[in-house]
Amino acid sequence: MRKILGGLRIAVGVLSVAPAAFAQDKVCDGSFGAATVGSLVVPDGATCSLNGTRVGGNITVEAGGTLEAGAVTVRGNVQADGAASVSITTSMVRGSVQVDRGGSAQLTASTVLGNAAFTENAGSVEATGNRIGGSLKAQKNTGGVTIADNQVRNNLQCSENDPAPTGSGNQVGGSKSGQCASL
Repeated sequence: MRKILGGLRIAVGVLSVAPAAFAQDKVCDGSFGAATVGSLVVPDGATCSLNGTRVGGNITVEAGGTLEAGAVTVRGNVQADGAASVSITTSMVRGSVQVDRGGSAQLTASTVLGNAAFTENAGSVEATGNRIGGSLKAQKNTGGVTIADNQVRNNLQCSENDPAPTGSGNQVGGSKSGQCASL
């Protein structure tokens, strides 16, 4: 009986510790190749380079961080607020991509099952050759916006960008509005 109770105490102790270990995000300051990881956080001043990486959760890019992602699969979202730079190329994002109040942003030749949104970025913003399952939105960007050759299932919305966005060849299932009406 003592062995059973002792084993049960050990099992309960392991179970109570395990969720905390799995819940923690992995900090990315360097590079990952063809590996599978959980959620990633790119901290201030860090550069995270992903090549063929499978991310089981979200990628969060903190203020001042840089993300360079190529041929990546993300089960969750890519979110950046104040990032120096975000570049996603030939990748699959099962959630949404949101880049706000940062430097430059590129989304190229990728599939995003949710929405893609670029708001108040000071550097150049480019969304070219993507398949977007939701809507694509660019608002209040000041470094120039290029939106070209995308397939957008829902809406393409642009407003208050200075200069106005450029581009063509976008196929939109919903409506094109604002500064993107002619794109």
